[in-house]
Amino acid sequence: MREGDEVNDQVDPAKQATPAAGDDRLIRGQARLAEITGRTGADVMAALGEVAPDFARYIFEFGYGDVYSRPGLDLRTRMLSTVAGLVCLGHAARELEVHIGSALNVGATREEVVEVIMQMALYAGFPAALDALMIAKTVFAARGLTPPAP
Repeated sequence: MREGDEVNDQVDPAKQATPAAGDDRLIRGQARLAEITGRTGADVMAALGEVAPDFARYIFEFGYGDVYSRPGLDLRTRMLSTVAGLVCLGHAARELEVHIGSALNVGATREEVVEVIMQMALYAGFPAALDALMIAKTVFAARGLTPPAP
């Protein structure tokens, strides 16, 4: 390449984020995401498409196609574990909201979600647990899940 030659490093995000023929991990990941969240993941692809389309693909392939598709734990247990991990991070409010909803989608109860968050107060601290409980409260309200009677 000579000085002054232009390089077009621009890649069409739609082409980068689309599955190639026979891409089992991506297809498996998209199916698992739909099973857990009830959504196709098109919103993830669209949101990241202009910035980092490969990152969206990694979420599907590795996160959902590999990790969430492993044997050994049922989806309810995986999602409650994910909620616990996100509470401990203390800075993933958007993800925590999505994964609390996903835990409910795969069979976790309101009470189980609350107990997992309360348990994490020991490891993540009370501020992280309080923030998570407020996020959970919003998710529960959106789904019409009322607290148990005292």
